[in-house]
Amino acid sequence: MTGKNIPARNTPPERTRFKLDGRSVALDSRTHAARGDLADISLAGLLFSAHYARAVELTCVAPGAPVLAAPSPTAEAVTELLRGESFHALDVMTDWAWGFCGHDGYVGYIRRDALDVKEVASHRICTHSAPLFSTPDIKAPIADYWPLGARFAGQSENGFLASGEGFIHGRHAVPLDALDSDWVTVAEHYLGQPYVWGGRGHRGIDCSGLVQVALAQCGIAVPRDTDLQCEGVGEPIDARTPLQRGDLVFFPGHVGIMADATHLLHANAHWMAVVVEPLADVVARLAPDHAQPIIARRRIAK
Repeated sequence: MTGKNIPARNTPPERTRFKLDGRSVALDSRTHAARGDLADISLAGLLFSAHYARAVELTCVAPGAPVLAAPSPTAEAVTELLRGESFHALDVMTDWAWGFCGHDGYVGYIRRDALDVKEVASHRICTHSAPLFSTPDIKAPIADYWPLGARFAGQSENGFLASGEGFIHGRHAVPLDALDSDWVTVAEHYLGQPYVWGGRGHRGIDCSGLVQVALAQCGIAVPRDTDLQCEGVGEPIDARTPLQRGDLVFFPGHVGIMADATHLLHANAHWMAVVVEPLADVVARLAPDHAQPIIARRRIAK
C-alpha cells in the first residue's frame, strides 16, 4: 500500500551520478591517493573507485615519523613527516593511517600514534636539532629533540616557547613566516647527518629530501622525489653555462646542490652522509656506470 506522498516500493532511489569521459590519464601513485578499494574524493572525476573518502587533516606529533609504502614496520620508507607537518588521512586503522602529506601530496602509510588533531603552528625549528626542555630552564631535563624545520604552536615564556609537550628555547626557533633566503646555508646545517633512504632530517636524510627541506625553509615548495624535482624545479641551464652557488645538479637517481661553482653539497649513499665534495669527483665516480653522469642542471631564481 502506498500513500499519496509515499513513493511505491519499486521506485528506484535517486542517485548522485557522474561520468568519466575523455582520454584515460595515468596517475602517479606517489602523489595521487588511490588504491584498489579507496580513493581521495578529489579524484572522483579522474578515475573510478569502489569507494571515495574525504581526507581529514591531522598533525604529526612525533619528532619525525616515516611514511611507508605499506602498513607494516618492515615496509619501505617513501618519505618522512616532521613534527608539526600535516597528514591528510583517508583511512584510519587501529595502528596505521593511509593518506597523503600536506606539504607535497606524497601518499603512504604512517603510524597512527604519530598523529593527533590538527594543530595551527606558529614557529619552526631553525637549528639542526632543538632540545625540548621539560620546564623553561636550560638546566631542566630534556624530553626530546626536534629537528630543523619541525613546526609547533608556541607561546613566549621567559625566553622559551611553551608548547603542549615542553619548552623550546627562543634561540632555537623562529616565527613560521620568517623565511631564510639562502638554501645552501640551510642545507649546510645537515652536513654530517647520516644518509637515510626516505629521510627528511629526523636522524637522517636522503638526496631529494635535503633539496626539499632546504628550499622549504626559504618558502619554495618542491616535489619529493628526484625525478619530479628534475622536471619541475627552477629552469634548465645550458651545459656551457658556469654553475653557481645554489644550482641543482641531477644525476641518474640522484640530486645535489652546488655549494659554489665547483663543489657539490649532497646526501649520498657513497659516503652514507651529507657531504661537500668536488663535483668532478662525483662525475668520475659515476662515469664507469653512466655514459652521461649529469642528466640535468637547473637554476632557481632568487
